[in-house]
Amino acid sequence: MKTGIFYGSTTGTTADIASRIAKALGVAEEDVHNVAEVRPSELGKYDFIILGSSTWGDGDLQEDWGDFIDAVEAMALDGKKIALFGCGDESMTDTFCNAVGEIYDRVKGTGATIVGAFNTFPYEFNHSAAVKVEGAGAVGLLIDEVNHADVTDKRIAEWVKTL
Repeated sequence: MKTGIFYGSTTGTTADIASRIAKALGVAEEDVHNVAEVRPSELGKYDFIILGSSTWGDGDLQEDWGDFIDAVEAMALDGKKIALFGCGDESMTDTFCNAVGEIYDRVKGTGATIVGAFNTFPYEFNHSAAVKVEGAGAVGLLIDEVNHADVTDKRIAEWVKTL
C-alpha cells in the first residue's frame, strides 16, 4: 500500500510531525508533501493518505490548506484510506486541534475510508472539532508540542500501530 503524507505548516512544527510520522511508518521523504507546494491531484498516486494541519486563529486550518482542501473535498477517493493528524495548543481550550475536525468534515464525503481515530490523553481542553462524540477519542492524532512535547513520540508510535 503506497502511503503519502500531506501537511500544512506555518512554523515548521506540523512539518516536523509529518516527518516523524513518515519515519515511524517507513514512508520515503519524496512521499511527504507540503500542501503549499503540491497539487491536490497528487493524492491519486496513493492508496493511504495522511493529512495534517496545525490549528490557527479561531480554530482554523493552516492557511496553505485553503484551495487544496477545496479540491480534495470535490474528489472521488473511493477505495483509499485517509488518516488525520494535527498540532495545537491545549491552552486554546475551546478550539484545540479544530483543524483535524475540519479536514475530517471536508473529506468524509469523498468515498475514502477514514481511519486512525485516537485518544486525547493527556490533553485537557473544553472543546475540539476533532472530537465528534463527547467522551470519545478524536478522529485523528492530536499533538501539542507547546505543552506536552514529552509525549509526542509515544503518541506517534501508538497511533501508527493502529493504522
